[in-house]
Parts: sequence; C-alpha cells; structure tokens
Amino acid sequence: MIKLVFFASLREELGCGSLQVEFKEQLRLSDIIKQLEEKKGKHWGEVLGGEAVKIAINKEIALNDELLSDGCEVAFLPPVTGG
Repeated sequence: MIKLVFFASLREELGCGSLQVEFKEQLRLSDIIKQLEEKKGKHWGEVLGGEAVKIAINKEIALNDELLSDGCEVAFLPPVTGG
C-alpha cells in the first residue's frame, strides 16, 4: 500500500485528507496522479498535477517523476502564500 496525504487547501479542494492506494506494480508519481484522475475525476488530476503543487515522498521533496515503493507515503503540498 501507498499512503497519499493531501494538505491544507488541497485537502479542502478535494474533500479528502488521505487515501490508501494498492501497490500491485512499479508506479511513478505521474501514474498515481493519472490513476486518481481516472477513479476520482478530471478535477483531481488538474489539482494534483498543478505546477505549484509540491510532492514529498517519505517527507523528502520529490524532484522528478520518481518510482514509488510499497509502504511509502506521498504528500501533496499546496503552494505556500505569505503576507
């Protein structure tokens, strides 16, 4: 299983704080977003695939379309705003 976590405005926009994804074969970050878009709707793909969204794998920012492993946690982080 892979745990997906959605923070702050992403959680509000998607109406979901976390999900578990079955791990059957090698997956990349882009595969996860594509699967969510297919299962949950186009809106999910648009929100999670946005340029400003950062993704962390096991609490480290992912720099590429990295391969995921069973048991990892993938966190989707919204753009940070300040004031």
